[in-house]
Formats: sequence, structure tokens, C-alpha cells
Amino acid sequence: MILTIKGKVFTGVSEGKRFTELPWVKKQITKQLGFEPYPGTLNLLVSSDFQMGNMLSRFRGRAILPEEGHFSGRLYKALIMESVLGALVRPEISGYPEDTVEILAPICLREEFDLRDGDEVEIKIWLE
Repeated sequence: MILTIKGKVFTGVSEGKRFTELPWVKKQITKQLGFEPYPGTLNLLVSSDFQMGNMLSRFRGRAILPEEGHFSGRLYKALIMESVLGALVRPEISGYPEDTVEILAPICLREEFDLRDGDEVEIKIWLE
């Protein structure tokens, strides 16, 4: 099943960058998705009608298994703006916002698409 969503770019607090730079995270993403992630994620604000956490929890995705002191997450393959293969990453932490989506890619998506806060981005997510 493929889900298409649109969201507006916003600047996060750099947690995605710290996360994607962890060696054990890079290794798992590279193994599961076939690319080394660019350091950081593209943050999107989506309609709260989506209830992303509830919806994604019905699908297996691909697990990111944490090292001690860290949290787990799930990866869902995605196509960004009809041209870049990447993934949606959903941290499995209590209270993670339902209207926030984080996107991984092998390149800097902000640079590739000249994105600024408030710009709209379309993502196609493979739900497995």
C-alpha cells in the first residue's frame, strides 16, 4: 500500500542530525535501505487529521534497534518529490507529535529542492 502525504517544511531542534550520525544508526539504515543517510532529517508538519503514529503503527515498517540509552524507531521507504528515494523515520518515544514527519535521504533535501520553512513537500510512503 502506498500513502501520499503533503507537509510543510519546518526547522527542528537538530535531534535528527544527532540520531543519523550515530554509527549504529547509520549501519542499520544503510543495511535496510541501501543508502547512508545525510546527517539530519527533513521535518514536515502534516495535518493532524492523519494521526501518523496511529496509522503507521498498523504497519510493520523496518525496525531500528537501539543501543542502550537510546530509543527505537521505525523506517518506511518513501519517494520524496517524485524523484529521491528515502524513508520516513518514526521515533518510538512517548508523546512524539502526531503532526510531525521526519524524512531521511542520502542527500540534503533542503538543498536539492531549494526548500525553506513553509514550503510544501509531497512524500509517497510504502506501508508494509
